[in-house]
Amino acid sequence: MQFKKYLPTLAVVLSPLMGWAQTTWLPRGDKQEIILDRLEIKAQKDPLLNLSKTKPYSREFFVPAVRNYLNADSALDAHLTKVDKYYVKSLLANNLEWLPEEEREHYRSKKLVGNTFYQYPAGLFETHSKDFDLVINPVLNIGYMNEKDNDQSLFYNTRGITIRGRIAKRIGFHTSLTDNQERYPTYVQDWMTERTAVPGAGYYKDFKAAGGRDFFDARGYITFGATKYVDVTFGYDKNFIGNGQRSLFLSDFGNNNLFLKLNTRIWKFNYQNLFMELTNAYKSNPGDDLLGKKYAAMHHLDINITKWLNIGVFEGVVFGRANRFELGYLVPVIFYRSVERDQGSPDNALVGMDFKANVARTAQLYGQLVFDEFKLSELTAGNGWWANKLGYQLGAKYIDAFTVKDLDLQLELNRVRPYTYSHYDSVANYSHYNQPLAHPLMANFNEWIGVARYRPAPKWMIEGRAMYYTQGLDSTGNVNFGSNLFLPSVTRSGGDYGHEIGSGWKTNTAMASLLLSYELKENLFLELMGMIRRQRYLDPVVPTQKSTIFNIGVRWNIGRRDFYF
Repeated sequence: MQFKKYLPTLAVVLSPLMGWAQTTWLPRGDKQEIILDRLEIKAQKDPLLNLSKTKPYSREFFVPAVRNYLNADSALDAHLTKVDKYYVKSLLANNLEWLPEEEREHYRSKKLVGNTFYQYPAGLFETHSKDFDLVINPVLNIGYMNEKDNDQSLFYNTRGITIRGRIAKRIGFHTSLTDNQERYPTYVQDWMTERTAVPGAGYYKDFKAAGGRDFFDARGYITFGATKYVDVTFGYDKNFIGNGQRSLFLSDFGNNNLFLKLNTRIWKFNYQNLFMELTNAYKSNPGDDLLGKKYAAMHHLDINITKWLNIGVFEGVVFGRANRFELGYLVPVIFYRSVERDQGSPDNALVGMDFKANVARTAQLYGQLVFDEFKLSELTAGNGWWANKLGYQLGAKYIDAFTVKDLDLQLELNRVRPYTYSHYDSVANYSHYNQPLAHPLMANFNEWIGVARYRPAPKWMIEGRAMYYTQGLDSTGNVNFGSNLFLPSVTRSGGDYGHEIGSGWKTNTAMASLLLSYELKENLFLELMGMIRRQRYLDPVVPTQKSTIFNIGVRWNIGRRDFYF
């Protein structure tokens, strides 16, 4: 019996409670995330905006929070730049179902297309009535790339549709369907070949010449309010926990997965439960074979300790069972490690903490600490015991940096020890569909990321990114030095000690990119980007891998698809 077979029973139990308002979620990578980050830091003490670690963002909470502060907090309004106000207006225009009817009319278009389409500027077809809201938009992401010393035709071509809505203000729904063909630069193709996967996608086929991929991406979910304070979401999509560019708990780097999410927001708390069905491993051209399943259960608690400081705790477990879910993990308020121990400790359990502090309406400090496994005596001894499996993140955001309006800076450090996220078998590792559930570099690395974003005018954005990381990779012959979480930890190299970050085949990788983006109309972007990447193996036999890439593209109603690894 699979995890999904328990869901109808749960739905029956909860269905009598489906009388409260529900929410839909802002897609990851949406431009609205920029203004929400800035508003949270500028407001500093907003009890709703400060509960922002679990993503995607809830429209039900952030839209009223933004409206309330614009109407009631003149100090915040004074801190908004001209570009901020443009983004706030755009945010509200993209979420009209959460505005009062009289306010919604202010956004109605003066000219319609065919007397039917674009009644509002952010929706191809958009209608709002007493008991029904519906927004339909096309999705387009097409572009061409040129890589130095690569004579392949490089491109990406995504077409599709996105639909969201509400029924009687009780049921929310969202679906996104896209058809994709792409051929990316050499380093991305190498990653796909090594992992037998496409980053962020599931089943794929080869497309024409070498390196091309063809895949269909379908996402969707339904939501309802189980009580005044609890939202329930059941769907097939992605989730993210954290405030950084990366997450050491759960990222949206990999493929979509089936999940049931319970989100409880009350007083100073936001508590999220995630129950997920994952794919153990994927082989190309599997025929009609059923792919192996495994499961994950996670919960994350956010607490507003003060009006500017937020502390969180996290716990997750990944496990495999023959034809069943471990029912003990369904209890939403239990300590998973205790359940896992009572089962004989066969599963991969992680615990962690995170924090976020808003400072002086201009900065935010954040971080994460994750423990996969450790022994305090071995940790303090500093002898590189292999099972001290842990990682941490430290980061800072600085908005309107150095008093330059609309210049935002971010610096982030991620450091993960060898063998973190791996397990003694190949089932319970921290992965899904041949892709990591957390950081795309997996383990055994030290990474720095810097982001500079400048918006000189409402429709323009210039964004520079830089990344540098050191990682100890596995040498030839699949010798396991702890970077590859797909290798069982029992196959580790050497003895129990001397395992440090960089152990193995040490590599240094540096990347830098510059993006110029112009919003031609609501959610339609014209973009130019240049990128350089250098990967140096500290071995004289292996030459440095170099990539210099230029990209031009058009993006409509979809987030950017980037490969920073």
